[in-house]
Amino acid sequence: MRFPLVWMLVGIVGVGGVAALSSGGSPVPAVVGAVAAVAVYRVVMRHVARRGVPEIAPAGAVFHTAIGIAIGVGFIGVSVLMVITEFSFGLSPGAGTSIVASMVAVQVGAAVTEELIFRGLLLQALERLCGSWAALAITAVLFGLLHLANPGATVWSSFAIAVEAGVLLGAAFLWRGNLWSAVGLHFAWNTSVGLLGIPVSGHPAAGVLTAHPTGPDLLTGGGFGIEASIVPVVVGLALAVPMLIAARRRGNLVPLRRR
Repeated sequence: MRFPLVWMLVGIVGVGGVAALSSGGSPVPAVVGAVAAVAVYRVVMRHVARRGVPEIAPAGAVFHTAIGIAIGVGFIGVSVLMVITEFSFGLSPGAGTSIVASMVAVQVGAAVTEELIFRGLLLQALERLCGSWAALAITAVLFGLLHLANPGATVWSSFAIAVEAGVLLGAAFLWRGNLWSAVGLHFAWNTSVGLLGIPVSGHPAAGVLTAHPTGPDLLTGGGFGIEASIVPVVVGLALAVPMLIAARRRGNLVPLRRR
């Protein structure tokens, strides 16, 4: 039961099941589902994998989450500003406070459950089998393939997600050795894009603004959203590389062990 693939699969079924039950875009179930997913993850790691869970320890959670949020907001801010002339923005009708509250709650649920599965379970299990570099590459590819089923997805958008999200979020986790930093980055990324009225990975977003791409799809991402733009791919790599260098210097990378 302590073999990495075993607890990885058990955890994915448990956390994925909670995510499925709490999905649907409603704020309250999303937040409740996020709390339940963390509880399931903790139980699987402690009683199946028989290991501690320092990566989700309450101590330092706020600090690490804040770091991730700051990086996520900066990442999206820089990416959007670089192509802002390729969009047409307008104010969205409706109450701004309720839009923000709903968006925040839903994206908390998405960020927590996806990071528990991909960086918490998949990446850490694969690290023990084939080292950090291979684990990072595999989880990035899987993350991109998962988004291939999204509305408006293409092979290019899947590749872009694999690089800018799969690599960047994995690098954030390896750099800090803490899941909360990746959760914060993921949350800030999705929330910032959604509030701007840009589709989030192909899903239309009811934000405080409305956004209409006017430039080429290679720059705006077209109907899939800015995540299919080449700009965040470049910016994401520019952020991920220093993170991975810092992770290596800290000794956070697991080498491939020859058997």
